[in-house]
Amino acid sequence: MECSILDSTIEIDDASITEPADEIRAQVCEYERGERRVFDLEVQYPDGITGDVMAAMAEIPYGETRTYGDLATTLGTASVAVGQACGRNPVPIIVPCHRIVGSDGGLRGYSAADGVATKRRLLESEARNAGSESVQTRLPRK
Repeated sequence: MECSILDSTIEIDDASITEPADEIRAQVCEYERGERRVFDLEVQYPDGITGDVMAAMAEIPYGETRTYGDLATTLGTASVAVGQACGRNPVPIIVPCHRIVGSDGGLRGYSAADGVATKRRLLESEARNAGSESVQTRLPRK
C-alpha cells in the first residue's frame, strides 16, 4: 500500500502489519501531524538479521537517532549488515529505519520514496515536534 507523507509517497507492505490499511494510513497521518510518536500496530518481523534489525530500530525513541555501528554492536553483527537490513525493511516509518545514520551523522541512504530527501524531512519533522526532548538537534546538510 502507498502512504503519502511529507511530500513523498512511501510503500508500506501492509501484509507485514496485522491491522487494516485504513488504520495504518490513519496512524501515519497522525504521525505526520506530530500527534503520534509511537505506532500502535502489530508488525510481523521476518526471521533472521532483517527481523533482528527491525526489532532494534523499533526501540529507537521518536526524535532520536542511532548509528549503523550502534545497532551492529548491539546485535553482534557488521554495520554493513545493518544497512542492508534497513534497506529490506518492508514497513518504513512504522519501523523507523530513517532514524539510522552514519557514524558522522550523515544520512547515507533511505530505501523509501525519494531516498535521503525523505529521510531528512522525517528526521527534521521529528526534531521539530519533539522540541527540547529531541536528541537529533542538527542534521548534516550533505
